[in-house]
Amino acid sequence: MHLKTLLLTFSAVAFLSFGGAGVLWARTWTEAASGKTIQADYAGMNGNKVKLKMANGQVAEADLSRFSAEDQAFVQEQLAAGSRGEVAGSGGAADWPQWRGPDQTDISPETGLLTSWPSKGPEQLWVYDGAGMGYSGYSFAEGKLFTMGSRGEDIMVIALDANTGNELWATKIGTDDPNLGKGDPKGYTTKWGNGPRSTPTYADGKVYALGPEGSFACVSSEDGKVVWSKDLITDFGGKFGGWGFAESPLVDGDKVMICPGGNEAGIVALNKDTGATIWKAEDVKPGKAEYATLMISEMNGVRQYIRFFETEVVSVRAEDGSVLWRAEWPNGKTAVIPTPVVVGNQVYVTSGYGAGSKMFEVGPDNSVKDVWVNSEMKNHHGGVVHIDGYVYGFSDGAGLICQDLKSGELVWNEKGRGMTKGAVHAADGMLYCLDEQEGLVSLVEANPKGFKSHGQFQLDPQSEERSPQGRVWTHPVVINGKLYLRDQQYIHCYDVKSDT
Repeated sequence: MHLKTLLLTFSAVAFLSFGGAGVLWARTWTEAASGKTIQADYAGMNGNKVKLKMANGQVAEADLSRFSAEDQAFVQEQLAAGSRGEVAGSGGAADWPQWRGPDQTDISPETGLLTSWPSKGPEQLWVYDGAGMGYSGYSFAEGKLFTMGSRGEDIMVIALDANTGNELWATKIGTDDPNLGKGDPKGYTTKWGNGPRSTPTYADGKVYALGPEGSFACVSSEDGKVVWSKDLITDFGGKFGGWGFAESPLVDGDKVMICPGGNEAGIVALNKDTGATIWKAEDVKPGKAEYATLMISEMNGVRQYIRFFETEVVSVRAEDGSVLWRAEWPNGKTAVIPTPVVVGNQVYVTSGYGAGSKMFEVGPDNSVKDVWVNSEMKNHHGGVVHIDGYVYGFSDGAGLICQDLKSGELVWNEKGRGMTKGAVHAADGMLYCLDEQEGLVSLVEANPKGFKSHGQFQLDPQSEERSPQGRVWTHPVVINGKLYLRDQQYIHCYDVKSDT
């Protein structure tokens, strides 16, 4: 595709789709001669030509000299950072600023990782034992790891040095009574263990964190000082499900989005710097907030946010929160937790408790039709990853499975030790599988041709304070050559970078 055609065709704002989700770092490019602009992702160089990846997946090439001086400087910075093995603008380290990473795919950008593990697993670099109770994941920026945990009745946002595990600061953002349980209007089911379930989100020097009972705060990433705070129940009439608020905040531009649920406004957008309300999705009244996290996407030229609730999937316009389309999910009778997968105008959803999975398509007029529906994937809360047309994840009763995204058919499954049920993360062509029962961690090929393991080890130490009915549920993350795992108060860091 030529640049002239590219600029004419995509003169309206486009948003890059990569691996099934909107990429948050798509930038605006300017043609020096005409001043015309387009949004696209930098996809590398081909000689003197810059490669741009568009919203529809097409890659366009044009001479670098045709772009603005600012664009040319940006490309040179990318090339320089690439030669050092870094991500530009990250201080020598890649960022993982939110739940499932910058592009919401749960696929790490890391390469050059170990392709097999020794019998005892990769080298353990450090263990931090002060994270408190809960199942919160972690985000990474500024060389720091951000997470949450309950210390007694205090809900804390915690920052660690990501390289050493040393605590940098810890800030209370709410209270958590571990004695509150199911049926109590102020509490949430605690037989699985109390504590935060949400992963904090980083953006522009601030961290956004959600407690299980609705406390929502913005704190400084530098020192943890509270910038502003809200309560999803008292401020927005929110209502959580039986296991508390568990989604992770989504930041997009000047907005931070959160889903209070309830019958007033199921989704709200706040100014990320002040906490002021920008809009409320008043036509979204789901009752229980449920547990999935908002997805950002663009369909039919409209930027939008997609949310998976108990009985439906809803998309709202990013600009004002108005409803664009709805898709029924009648099977989600108990809880829906996994983040959807978005591929162009198609959306894949799955949930446990026997619900199954389906792919549906959104038409040019925002009409919705099912592509397929089946019960091959029944993913409870370990999540799925989409790689090259296949979905990998744990399905209740079937173990680790590979599912064809186009047809929904089962490609293969594995139910051996450590492959019964758990969470999945992907990096450098491999799956990092965490078994919830024993805390076994497995390195598995992301290969539709069949299951092949390249190593397994057991997480150690594991929490003795975890509820007897709780499990090892925090999802793995690989970033900057390190594998991060958590079981309640313990956060583990392993070296998975290859020496060759």
